[in-house]
Amino acid sequence: MGHQNFMSIELQQIEGMTSEFTLQLLDHITNHFSEESIIGRGGSGVVYKGVLDNGEEIAMKKLHQMPGLDEKQFTNEFNNLMRAKHKNIIRLVGYCYYLGHERVEHKGKYVFAHVQERLLCYEYLQGGNLDQHLSDELCGLDWHTRYKIIKGVCEGLNFLHTGSEDPICHLDLKPANILLDKDMTPKIADFGLSRLFASAQTHITTKGLINAMKVGYGMLVAT
Repeated sequence: MGHQNFMSIELQQIEGMTSEFTLQLLDHITNHFSEESIIGRGGSGVVYKGVLDNGEEIAMKKLHQMPGLDEKQFTNEFNNLMRAKHKNIIRLVGYCYYLGHERVEHKGKYVFAHVQERLLCYEYLQGGNLDQHLSDELCGLDWHTRYKIIKGVCEGLNFLHTGSEDPICHLDLKPANILLDKDMTPKIADFGLSRLFASAQTHITTKGLINAMKVGYGMLVAT
């Protein structure tokens, strides 16, 4: 059922915008998803770093095996990132959706276990996340950088809310979900909980705006 929902995404939307990676390739560039390749952990999965053949560094989120929950998060994030192309929103480089079987030894015999792997691959950002900078009292951000981050986050949010006919509401905006590149340009990430609202709907959410205000205030008072 979940696989059918995923495959309902229009193929025309995928072509030319993201790459479909094989599980074998991602396994290879992370040294079999080794501990040394891990750069982050979250409630929905583990994030690994790898380098593609063209030299591009990517961060890939490998979702935990939680049937139902992670399927919804995967499709939400995939669809919304396919629509949200903006300098202040994380760029989706590719994805991997693998369904297969794995040979497993059990009590001296081999059985074939069902395997389902879902990964989302993003551009790798060298600056880490904003939460790391706000919590480090010895490395306070200068005013120019703080303004740049606040402005970028606001522009990214504005694009999500007004950049298309149907607004995207992030619903989980916080410093840990704002990533920074080497030039400290902010990019909104982690769209697993995001929702897409049709323009005809009257539902309005203020959570993203409230969180954005908190982020901005935190950057202004942080030392």
